[in-house]
Amino acid sequence: MKFSLVLATVERTEPVEVLLRSLAAQTMRDFELIVVDQNGDERLSPLLAGYRERFTIVHLRSSQRGLSRARNAGLSRASGEILAFPDDDCWYGSPTLLADVAARFDARPALRVLTGRSVDGAGRPSQIRWESEAGWVTRFNIWHACISYTIFLRRDVALRIGEFDESLGVGAGTVWGAGEEIDYVLRALKAGFAVWYDPELRVNHPETAADQDERAVRRSYLYSAGGFRLLRRYRYPMWLIGYRLARALCGSGIALVRGDLWKARVRWAGLRGSVRGLLG
Repeated sequence: MKFSLVLATVERTEPVEVLLRSLAAQTMRDFELIVVDQNGDERLSPLLAGYRERFTIVHLRSSQRGLSRARNAGLSRASGEILAFPDDDCWYGSPTLLADVAARFDARPALRVLTGRSVDGAGRPSQIRWESEAGWVTRFNIWHACISYTIFLRRDVALRIGEFDESLGVGAGTVWGAGEEIDYVLRALKAGFAVWYDPELRVNHPETAADQDERAVRRSYLYSAGGFRLLRRYRYPMWLIGYRLARALCGSGIALVRGDLWKARVRWAGLRGSVRGLLG
């Protein structure tokens, strides 16, 4: 069972090296890394050269930035039976991760998409509030069971549902700064593919919620706009939309009452992004 790992990267070097080291340590060796390089310089070339004898690396250049665009470019060159989309600041902390993923697909021939959980360097859940129990992914629990770099899918899924929506995701050039992977898996569910979430499959990624800079405020706005655009696109019930809006509003208010002005500002930006996503 061959894996194709599609890595979109821009403006990062040291985190990419951490990922490369984790790939070199994998017990399963049948994989290729497709690097879609959106840098305007040669920063990655010497780094990749040091790993070419350890595993297959396909180095692609992309003058057009955008996470979804890069993944689509990588998909066009993928040859593996199983596809995955590691971030350029994540790493595979367990040397048996790919072997474990392959074993789960072998055990369930009908399974088409498998998702795991994101944890930080200390093993704590990171990035989103994760489901605690394994189970089938639905359009309702997907928000707590799916993030791009923990998704593994069979090649026939990509052939059926096509490319990532390039209007969604980081660097898309729109206000829809996230949700491209949720959209992709929702399309897989709509096409009738079985999706399973297993929290024991863990990909490491640092927690970004604690960042305190202007990028964090902007990220909160863009990510919320992208997520709520999908709630509208896929016609989620109004009770769920109202609940999520109320959580965003209460989160901002509670932070303000507690005197945490920074968190209140970030949460308020997320609320504004949520409304923007609903308005389309």
